[in-house]
Amino acid sequence: MSDDHTDQHASAAESARNEAEQFRRLAEEAREVRDHHREALETTRQERERLRESAETARAASEEARTAADDARQAAMASLRATAETMDASLEQMKVVEEMRRTLREIRAANAFEPN
Repeated sequence: MSDDHTDQHASAAESARNEAEQFRRLAEEAREVRDHHREALETTRQERERLRESAETARAASEEARTAADDARQAAMASLRATAETMDASLEQMKVVEEMRRTLREIRAANAFEPN
């Protein structure tokens, strides 16, 4: 009976060792899964950060483009005003020339009637 008892203890011990080994393997697999998830989360975090930086760069570029477009619009308006002022000045000069021609015609007409 002693051998039977020893065999039962040995069998129970072997069973416990097998169960402990199985738990150890499961724990190792769980650690590997956890580590894999942690790495995946870190990769996702890094990708989000990269996308955030890209979005910030795009926002800054967009702001610069908006500012440049506004500056170009202001310059175009200034150019348009300068062109309008130049045309106004040209019109005034044309009016003066026309008035001088009219006066010259009147002088010629008056001289044509005067006897020498």
